Amino acid sequence: MDNVLVLVRHGQSEWNRRNLFTGWRDPDLTEQGVAEAERAGQLLLAQGIRFDIGFTSVLLRAKRTLSLILDELGQQDLPTVADPALNERDYGELSGLNKDEARAKWGDDKVLMWRRSYDIPPPGGESLKDTAARVLPFYKTRIWPAVKGGKNVIVTAHGNSIRALIMYLEELSAQQIIEREVATGAPMVYRLTMHGHVEDRRDLVV
Repeated sequence: MDNVLVLVRHGQSEWNRRNLFTGWRDPDLTEQGVAEAERAGQLLLAQGIRFDIGFTSVLLRAKRTLSLILDELGQQDLPTVADPALNERDYGELSGLNKDEARAKWGDDKVLMWRRSYDIPPPGGESLKDTAARVLPFYKTRIWPAVKGGKNVIVTAHGNSIRALIMYLEELSAQQIIEREVATGAPMVYRLTMHGHVEDRRDLVV
């Protein structure tokens, strides 16, 4: 399969398992997360997809997910670019807390507002709108030119940086994107027109 853009949220991390706000903190994958990344590679291999370039955030969980996927594809030498523009949303003062701790400190309503609003950031952190403001320029200047040039591109990143890309690609509203769940280790395969619009999208699941 040629000329595709594949988005993959990293496999489960240690802090995902512990239900902690992670943001820019840098935990590794769990055993389950490793298995999810390997399975993502196997699903892509079954589709016959070979990549020309990979992009990832600078955080370990995303970089390791890409590495494990490429191991399954036999493409360990693929040219890759790691950039903080693709990092997870910065949760600021929420980072390292679980949801119960956060609610005890700030109250249910504020924590829900920070988690589920598009443009209201937590203290010291980023909103999804802020995250998109760094993700999308990187997409337009680095990722999209590769896709437009006929290359197969894989991006391994995070729930919210991938949401920013999905919102742009699928032309979703702020309300639609905050309701969109992004599963760990589940490849989303996009075929785009020459103008960058989505021609086809398939989710690869077990």
